Amino acid sequence: MLKIDIAERRNWKGLAKELGFHFHTIEGAPYWKEAAYYQFTLTQVENDIEAPTEALHELCMAMVERVCHSDELMRRLALPEYMWETIRRSWAEGQPHLYGRMDFAYDGNGPAKLLELNYDTPTSIYEAGFFQWVWLEQAIQQGLIPRQADQYNSIQERLLNVMAHLGQRLEDATLHFSCVKDNVEERATVHYLQDIAVQAGLKAPFVFMQDIGLNPGMTHFVDLDDNPIQAIFKLYPWEEMAHDTFGEQLPAMQTHWFEPPWKAILSNKGILPLLWKYNEGHPNLLPAFFDDDPSKPLPPGWVRKPFFSREGSNIELITDAGEREFVDGPYTDSPYIRQAYQPMPKFGDQHALIGSWVVGDRACGMGIREDSGKITKDTSCFIPHAIV
Repeated sequence: MLKIDIAERRNWKGLAKELGFHFHTIEGAPYWKEAAYYQFTLTQVENDIEAPTEALHELCMAMVERVCHSDELMRRLALPEYMWETIRRSWAEGQPHLYGRMDFAYDGNGPAKLLELNYDTPTSIYEAGFFQWVWLEQAIQQGLIPRQADQYNSIQERLLNVMAHLGQRLEDATLHFSCVKDNVEERATVHYLQDIAVQAGLKAPFVFMQDIGLNPGMTHFVDLDDNPIQAIFKLYPWEEMAHDTFGEQLPAMQTHWFEPPWKAILSNKGILPLLWKYNEGHPNLLPAFFDDDPSKPLPPGWVRKPFFSREGSNIELITDAGEREFVDGPYTDSPYIRQAYQPMPKFGDQHALIGSWVVGDRACGMGIREDSGKITKDTSCFIPHAIV
């Protein structure tokens, strides 16, 4: 794993504007950076990223099965009791899912270590699946990277296949899409997925989460035109949905959600100590324990995470040497876990995190985020990669 400095493409910002990548710069600071790329060998990608991702995904599916059969584990993950049956039913019925992302610490030597799962509302799929592929093609054309360079990236192809399969199962081949208002990155992510759905032959109307309604006597949620929502992709976390105004109505409605309710099990940081408990010693897992378990203390060299934290918020880190790092945030009212600290590789003053994508049930690509801090945040930059 190398970081290679190169020249930027000519007029890439103009191209980004044309392609709808409006958040390549956030509040004046760069989010997308292409003055360098991360270089891997094919063996590293296949053996150290792709294969472990698929193996861990299977462990995750087995863990969903285990949790769905245990009131104790449902309670341990702080899942609302009125949602238990909905979660179990969605799993028992085999309700399909779209995608997820595993975040790894990996430096090109030794096994990649799973830091966390982003299996309900992962972002950066537009950057990983589309914009960095455009970068690869143009960087080769402009002589910026070797002509034989490739990329670990079949994300968009896999999304098209999964969407086409969904279209055969959905009533009238219609899949609504939704996210919250006033979030440019999330709206762009959902717009990208809408576009893929349309390419796959689906109808893909959009409605903001705040505009989804419920009419008396209806069996489905409705959009602003009072059309029943048979199925909907929402870039909105299950733990927040469960506590919203209509949260307690979710079990009674027949609307199908993507991601399905069973993903609430995997979007919860509490899954990390469970994965370790039932697969202790797995080369791609880190020791992790519930924070309130006095029998499992960790010496310095740990990361403390809320169950429902996103984008690094409210995460505290203590290195082996006692260095402390903390990111503030709103997730102060959920339980915590502690996970053994695994340093991410550092290139110059930047720490690099690998996000490995799963679409359907297949590992299919990756994206790299980097930050000057040891905790990856929503402001961490995206850097393209290539296989050489």
